[in-house]
Amino acid sequence: MVTSLLVVIVLLALVFDYTNGFHDAANSIATIVSTKVLTPFQAVLLAAVFNFAAYFFIKDHKVANTVSKIVLEHYVTLHVILAGLVAAISWNLITWWFGIPSSSSHTLIGGFAGAGMTNAIYMGANALHAIEMQYVLKIIAYIVLAPFIGLLIAYVVTILILNICKRAKPATAERWFKRLQLISAAALSFAHGGNDAQKVMGILYVTLIAGKVIHAGAAMPEWIPLACYTAIAAGTMSGGWKIVKTMGSKITKVTPLEGVSAETAGAITLFITERFGIPVSTTHTITGSIIGVGLTKRVSAVRWGVTINLIWAWIITIPISALIAAGVFALLKVLG
Repeated sequence: MVTSLLVVIVLLALVFDYTNGFHDAANSIATIVSTKVLTPFQAVLLAAVFNFAAYFFIKDHKVANTVSKIVLEHYVTLHVILAGLVAAISWNLITWWFGIPSSSSHTLIGGFAGAGMTNAIYMGANALHAIEMQYVLKIIAYIVLAPFIGLLIAYVVTILILNICKRAKPATAERWFKRLQLISAAALSFAHGGNDAQKVMGILYVTLIAGKVIHAGAAMPEWIPLACYTAIAAGTMSGGWKIVKTMGSKITKVTPLEGVSAETAGAITLFITERFGIPVSTTHTITGSIIGVGLTKRVSAVRWGVTINLIWAWIITIPISALIAAGVFALLKVLG
């Protein structure tokens, strides 16, 4: 029974990673599609290749380590992980259907934490005792900090580029920035793969511990990162055109120059946070970067109505995922 449940959870985790890929594909390719540098198919192919390329270069897995410690080991069971994954996949599909660029990362974290807290209640403990607050508070803080950092870097990069290129002929500059956007989109896709695939690695690692396949503190089996990077790259190949439309055109109109700035800022932010093991949202980061680009023109260049709707989606993602996970866990307890 435990073995079959373990297999189901591993498969569901990879399904989530796949949905993460097509849900968050828009993060790295929206601007390059909206500026018509690449066709949608060429863009997702580029993103998928660089999503997977992170497997060969990122070996420290600090983000995975953070995710694996969100719920204290005493409260982690296979049913907790299963409930968290079902909740995360459900919310990912709901937000994808409505074209809402919510955070796959926070969906997964909210689901895992919600199920763990519910298990603590069933065990007669305080729900908050189930989670490691230092990690949870850091993740919550970066709901605000990640987009703000992306916004700030994008604003500075755009101003620098505008000053450096102020004497360039517009046609020549646009041609060069279309080429540079291939590099910036590739960098963002690489950073997206390196950051987001690790979150599922952390979940799979605690799954093996809960299933008594490995002991806590053991090295992560090599098949986990390989499977996670493969799943997220495959998902990216499936696209996510509703969210591409929101990210690429509804927040602010983006030129190739601005696309380079936004993607570069997003990639830098993700590289920094990955270095410190902080599981931030790629969606939040690139959205902040696009807003930063818009602000270099004028405040009214940003469509604040759309942006405020996105912020509301960010705010509710963790609690809704946690509630769904709590309901799924309770149902699993009833079914035995």
